[in-house]
Amino acid sequence: MKTSDINISVSLDENKLPVKIEWKAEDSGLDGVNESKALMMAFWDKKENNTMRMDLWTKDMLVDEMKQFYHQCLLSMADTFDRATGEDKMAGDMRDFADYFAEKMKLVEKK
Repeated sequence: MKTSDINISVSLDENKLPVKIEWKAEDSGLDGVNESKALMMAFWDKKENNTMRMDLWTKDMLVDEMKQFYHQCLLSMADTFDRATGEDKMAGDMRDFADYFAEKMKLVEKK
C-alpha cells in the first residue's frame, strides 16, 4: 500500500488569526510549497457518523475572493457528489444553486 502525505502549515498573528496558509502534497504535481489564502476541509468520522470541518482564511483574503472561492467550492462539491453517487439530477440541482449564488453575488452577468 502506498501512502501520500499532505502537509498544511498555518502561520498565525498575535491574535491567532491566520496570516499565511502553505501546503505541500507529494502527489499534487506541483513542486515545492504552495501558498493559499483559504482552505475548506471536511473529514467523515466513521465512528461518530459525522462530518468534521476545518475552514480557514487569511486576514488579507478579500470578500470578493471569498465569494468566488465559495462559488467554485459549490461547483466542485456538485461534481464530486455526481461522481461519488451517480445522482446526476441532484448534482444538476446543486450546479443550478451555484449559478444562482454566482448571480446573486454578482460574479456573473444576470441571465
